[in-house]
Amino acid sequence: MNETPDPARNRSLFEAHGRDFLDNRYVYPVLSRRAGGISIGVNINRDKACNFDCVYCQVDRTTSPDSEAVELPRLADELRRLVDEVLSGRIYEETKFRDVPEPLRRLCDIAISGDGEPTMCAQFEQVVAACAEVRAKCPDDVKLVLITNATLLHREPVRRGVEILDRNRGEIWAKLDAGTEAYYRQIARSAVPWQQILDNLSEAARQRPIVIQTLFTRIHDAPPLADEQQAYCDRLGEIVAAGGRIKLVQIHTTARRPAEPWVRSLADAEVDAVAELVRRRTGLPVAVSYGAL
Repeated sequence: MNETPDPARNRSLFEAHGRDFLDNRYVYPVLSRRAGGISIGVNINRDKACNFDCVYCQVDRTTSPDSEAVELPRLADELRRLVDEVLSGRIYEETKFRDVPEPLRRLCDIAISGDGEPTMCAQFEQVVAACAEVRAKCPDDVKLVLITNATLLHREPVRRGVEILDRNRGEIWAKLDAGTEAYYRQIARSAVPWQQILDNLSEAARQRPIVIQTLFTRIHDAPPLADEQQAYCDRLGEIVAAGGRIKLVQIHTTARRPAEPWVRSLADAEVDAVAELVRRRTGLPVAVSYGAL
């Protein structure tokens, strides 16, 4: 009987998140730790536009950004072809995916993400519609996922895109990497008001169940303090108390080279300890992903 692989023992399979595949411009496959199988990424931020400057950012910013508008027909065509590659199994003939264990050989989701914040894309609504059209021809269990820092969920064009997501087996996976404004400023290095993010998370969670993605890390060899972890649990509790639904909390740490050299992965035991604290304090379901060995 096949046994589901433990990501803690198979990390090298999950480390390569390169954007290059089949000469595609926008669409790429990864073996996703958090999805538990193949995730098709849709990179609509080739301009690398982001309103965060996270200390742990793992986007390669040594290459020049691409400022051209998204070519929607090309994006849709690339997505259709790559979905077919995964569903047919041909992708596992590629060197990069040849060693993927059988239990992970499945298409889990189409994830709108990329090299920046996807909701900053001027064509966000149209991109979601194009991805939804392709997803509609996939097996029912394939999700359409928006990976976002939640900063712009209150804007009307983004709301319209999210409504399309809701109608097409969509999920919001939203970032929350802090419990206090001071730690948020230290990690995200953003001018976006902290309260705006909290308000957007609460409102989004009142409209549909959301997934919270949290990356904790060591800063100058120090993990987040106990008080910060407690405050983070409080923020989750406030979302629920306001009528929000949190489907899952994903606790993870850095797995690839971060932006700053003084950022390091948490040890497995530290990730587990944060997860256990969240379970105990909030009662929410928690999944973990570990860092580099």
